[in-house]
Amino acid sequence: MKDRIPCILCGSEAVFFQHTRKRHYYQCTHCRSVLLDPDDYISAGEEKERYEKHNNDVHDPRYQKFVWPVAQKILENHTAEEHGLDYGAGTGPVITKLLRDRDYRINTWDPFFDDDRQLLESTYHYMVCCEVVEHFHRPLQEFHRLRRLLKPGGSLYCMTQLYDEGMDFKRWNYKNDETHVIFYHKNALDWIARQAGFSGLSVSDGKLIVLQG
Repeated sequence: MKDRIPCILCGSEAVFFQHTRKRHYYQCTHCRSVLLDPDDYISAGEEKERYEKHNNDVHDPRYQKFVWPVAQKILENHTAEEHGLDYGAGTGPVITKLLRDRDYRINTWDPFFDDDRQLLESTYHYMVCCEVVEHFHRPLQEFHRLRRLLKPGGSLYCMTQLYDEGMDFKRWNYKNDETHVIFYHKNALDWIARQAGFSGLSVSDGKLIVLQG
């Protein structure tokens, strides 16, 4: 076991945090994110197989209710004429369904299941990353890309559970998904906003993050 590793987000020193469920976790001394040891990452093939097992039925009322806060924010802040992208949409793009049902123009992109690279050459009024950013192996690179894909004044809507020091990490169910490699601290979001060139940041309910272009 290593005492420390470089943070995959900010590059600072991350020190050993916990060993649980046969995996090692580290916490960054700068951005405060909690990181899975890269030696414990599963392979890309295993990762895809794990996603294929997700029960993401876009017609499931419980799934729709889970993502509704993101869809609601978009409906409040954007018009149907604006263009959006569901980034990392996976096998069940339920937010896209909810918005298309209301005649919104939104495309889907996913590195495993919907890899239309032409979509990454356009820019968008709004983008969605619902339960996606915790999977990023190179998070700063990804957030720079997301910022580049936003039109001026556009918004990036992310949903992910944030880590804070008041929680019991060992009992936190969110860490148990082996595809989750980074758990962001509020300090990390402030750092991302500055480094990637976002003009604003808001967080609600400890999981709904809005970054302004």
